[in-house]
Amino acid sequence: MEVKNFAVWDYVVFAALFVISSGIGVFFAIKERKKRTSREFLVGGRQMTFGPVALSLTASFMSAVTVLGAPSDVYRFGASFILFFIAYAFVVIFTSELFLPVFYRSGITSTYEYLQLRFNKPVRYAATVIYIVQTILYTGVVVYAPALALNQVTGFDLWGSVFATGIVCTFYCTLGGLKAVVWTDAFQMVVMIVGFLTVLIQGSTHAGGIHYVIEQATNGSRLNIFDFDVDPLRRHTFWTISVGGTFTWLGIYGVNQSTIQRCISCKTEKHAKLALYLNLLGLWIIVACAVFSGLIMYAQFKDCDPWTSGVISAPDQLMPYFVMEIFATMPGLPGLFVACAFSGTLSTVAASINALATVTFEDFVKNCFPHLSDKLGTWISKGLCLLFGVMCTCMAAAASLLGGVVQAALSIHGMCGGPILGLFSLGILFPFVNWKGALGGLLTGITLSFWVAIGAFVYPAPAAKTWPLPLSTDQCIQSNVTATMSPVLSSRPAIADTWYSLSYLYYSAVGCLGCIVAGVIISFITGPERGENIQPLLIRPVCNLFCFWSKKYKTLCWCGVQHDSGTEQENLENGRAWKQGAESVLQNGLRRESLVHVPGYDPKDKSYNNMAFQITPF
Repeated sequence: MEVKNFAVWDYVVFAALFVISSGIGVFFAIKERKKRTSREFLVGGRQMTFGPVALSLTASFMSAVTVLGAPSDVYRFGASFILFFIAYAFVVIFTSELFLPVFYRSGITSTYEYLQLRFNKPVRYAATVIYIVQTILYTGVVVYAPALALNQVTGFDLWGSVFATGIVCTFYCTLGGLKAVVWTDAFQMVVMIVGFLTVLIQGSTHAGGIHYVIEQATNGSRLNIFDFDVDPLRRHTFWTISVGGTFTWLGIYGVNQSTIQRCISCKTEKHAKLALYLNLLGLWIIVACAVFSGLIMYAQFKDCDPWTSGVISAPDQLMPYFVMEIFATMPGLPGLFVACAFSGTLSTVAASINALATVTFEDFVKNCFPHLSDKLGTWISKGLCLLFGVMCTCMAAAASLLGGVVQAALSIHGMCGGPILGLFSLGILFPFVNWKGALGGLLTGITLSFWVAIGAFVYPAPAAKTWPLPLSTDQCIQSNVTATMSPVLSSRPAIADTWYSLSYLYYSAVGCLGCIVAGVIISFITGPERGENIQPLLIRPVCNLFCFWSKKYKTLCWCGVQHDSGTEQENLENGRAWKQGAESVLQNGLRRESLVHVPGYDPKDKSYNNMAFQITPF
């Protein structure tokens, strides 16, 4: 394959991204230097507004894997990827209406604090360890995979990009904390949109116009979006994307520390919800850009597919190859696209480093050293950012040794996210579930999701379930291309064509539902939790939606939790002594005699604000 190297202007545009990102970290380090506490550093003082938080959320979850992988997926399998519109809508609704109110009103900083309030410390620590391992592994792959794809197509230095990404992210996370991460993400989101729009405009012009693109996509069956086949073994159908995609993204979004940390940094609950819904618009825009980019690529390469003809060695290289083709005579614009791709990487890595530092500080450091001073806590938080930055960069280096395992590593989010989603669902939706059921459910969910995912890696699904749409090489100039033969599967167990062939989008559903079912059964066997032992703010009474006509049935479904004892504000005032970050609950216990007024509810705004989490003297 001919490698088209960057011009000087490409390097200038790309370097500007790193310089500006680092500059934002320096700015907030200088601006906030006199009022830094660990809480200010990790959650921005809980005074962020919805605009930058929404942009940050979108940028954090639209990594370079999306920028490079989604257009390639559309190119090969068709535009059914657009159905993620439905999954994202459900994810944002469930997050904002089901999970966010519980996390925001309880005043926690780490989402895993909730698990200790609802269950106990072992459950909290088990979930935290799973999250840390999962995030380090995933972040390393997020850094390495796009760097490899860009290196093989553009000639951009592989290890230079890997270490530059790790160093810059670690630098502005360590200096500026969450505020630097959020505002840098907002800037990087703008870069991603501009990069995509540039590719869309030039690509459609180069291919012959939007009408021609749509015509060729229709002729190539790329616009057959709605496939209602209920077969769970099919890679992408309406049901696998809308249902399985909802579970997958809810597992890595709705209860993810990175998401919730940004939401609880907002100054009111209303701002947090607005950030989520505005973020939904951003997700839709990115997905739409990715889908149209894939269709334009198909119109460009419909008669000479660079993947099957051997011009490129992996599908993820399609987008960089396409960009270098259409911008061959426009120095600087390939650099803009690479900046777009690495904006996704930077935002994801920065969000991961900040979230890892937060859960480690809140779940381990503060529990071991509860009387840390604010100054020392801030320095420890910065040290954790530095540590995890180094670890994620080293994981990127290790990913280069994984070979074919990289694809399996990318699915680790779904494998771990589903059971964690099930664990939080047990706590929030099922008041009778006890800590034994929670821990047993988590282990069951992890076992099931890893079983199916590892089995799928060892025994790939039959080609009939995952084969891409037809790709042509009729007009390619044939070179020395070696035809690759599919491996002969001599010994293949029967389970490989059923359980192991399940669509990858159902991994989270398997883990989540397995966790919930096992947790409910174990709780009934070991004795259900007594409702009066559970603070109402830790439960969402969703049964009210289904039993609205009968107070008797609603009370029965509450399982003894006193949801009818007053309004949520009265529960805040007459419940446990919630203080900043719920530290008083976690460290001093649940003291019914410590009834305090928590001025967190604004009846005019009909929203909770972070006044609720200021320290109240006893």
